This record gives sequence, C-alpha cells and structure tokens, in this order.
Amino acid sequence: MSAEGALDLTQAHDGGVYFVDAADFEALAAAAEEGHLYVCRADLAGCHDKGELLRRLAIALKLPAGFGQNWDALVDSLRDLGWLHGVGHALLLDHANDLRQAAIKDFDTFLGILHESASFAMGQDRPFFAFLSLPEHPIAFPPHR
Repeated sequence: MSAEGALDLTQAHDGGVYFVDAADFEALAAAAEEGHLYVCRADLAGCHDKGELLRRLAIALKLPAGFGQNWDALVDSLRDLGWLHGVGHALLLDHANDLRQAAIKDFDTFLGILHESASFAMGQDRPFFAFLSLPEHPIAFPPHR
C-alpha cells in the first residue's frame, strides 16, 4: 500500500493532500470509513477546466444549492462540511491528471485550496484528507504548518 499504510486517517495531524495510485482507493476508503470519516469520491476523467471541476465537486460533495461556483465558494465549503456526517473527511479524486494536463493553473489553484482546507481542518483537530490519483509514484504533500 502506498499512502494509506503510513497514515492514521483518524489523526488530524496526518491530514493533507496525497498523490496516490488509483488502486489504493478501496483500501483508503475502507480505512476512512473505519475511522468514521465521510468519504467523498469524484471522478475527474475528462475534467478540463475550473468550471467542470467545480460542477463535479458540487455534486460529489453535495454542496448546497447556493454554491457560488468559484474558488472562494469552494474554500468556504471545504472549511465547513458539516452537512456531510463524519468526524472528518476523505476526498478521493480519481483521474486528477486530466485536469492537471488540460489546465495546470486551475490544477495548482485547486491543490492550494486543498492544502489550505487541510490546514484549516488540522487547526480544528478534524481529519481532512484529499487523495488524488495520478499516474506517477505516490507522493505525500502535507499542508504547510
């Protein structure tokens, strides 16, 4: 196992953004569910821009109808996922490379938002993990402290 074996998904201080192999998703989801985290899955196959990313995330995260469809609204939503039951949250984002290849600036902005969200959750002692499947070797990117 790549990232999951070294992480305790119940610990907020392990939260962050991780690049993993899609083959790890089932084990990550099982570990998150065992730790009582809400697991959210989004398939980003064919996602080529910010607008499509935000639409897919709005559906996957069951964002409220008033979701603003912009980066600031996403930040606000990821800081407060109270409508999704669980002691924390695990986002499993498959085919993230499609967005990275098509819109690197949007991908980088999205990574920054995920890092910020993980840092915010860590400050609240709430586990927040974002796992992005990418074709290269798994790499962990914990949030800035």
